[in-house]
Amino acid sequence: MSEKIIIRKILPEEYSFMEEIMCEAIYHPDPKNSYPKDIIYLPQIRVYWDNWGEGNDDHCLVAIIKNRIAGAVWIRSFQEELKGYGYIDGQTPEISIALFEEFRGKGIGTVMMKKMVALMKSQNYAQVSLSISKGNPAIHLYERLGFRTIDENEEDYIMLLKLTYPDFQ
Repeated sequence: MSEKIIIRKILPEEYSFMEEIMCEAIYHPDPKNSYPKDIIYLPQIRVYWDNWGEGNDDHCLVAIIKNRIAGAVWIRSFQEELKGYGYIDGQTPEISIALFEEFRGKGIGTVMMKKMVALMKSQNYAQVSLSISKGNPAIHLYERLGFRTIDENEEDYIMLLKLTYPDFQ
């Protein structure tokens, strides 16, 4: 990608963007037959974006290209009664990432993930988890970054990245 990429923290006036980007974060194996947009309002998905910025562990970075948000990477911690798909425990935030289609496959996601991991390390997080659908090609990105599968179910893998590894790049 030849355009300049700026990665920065999301601004409070952009918090409503979390609702829009959540639609892009949901993987569907058949893009021609994708999920309806209102899927993001299901309680088990809504927990990832609703009331953004109110939690102590709500951190989001956005990628800006030509003065436009191209994507976002964010973390949020959950408690047992309200948890995400990749829940480990209340001290382990889950990470999510999404790029609008035109920006995918250009290395932007890798840059965003590395910046978020650096932010998490600077805030002394020990680890971060995620849930990824089986068949989602992004699994290779996560493996390259050091995430390891620690559990699985019929549809998803739960992956974990220990942030204390000295070899993370």
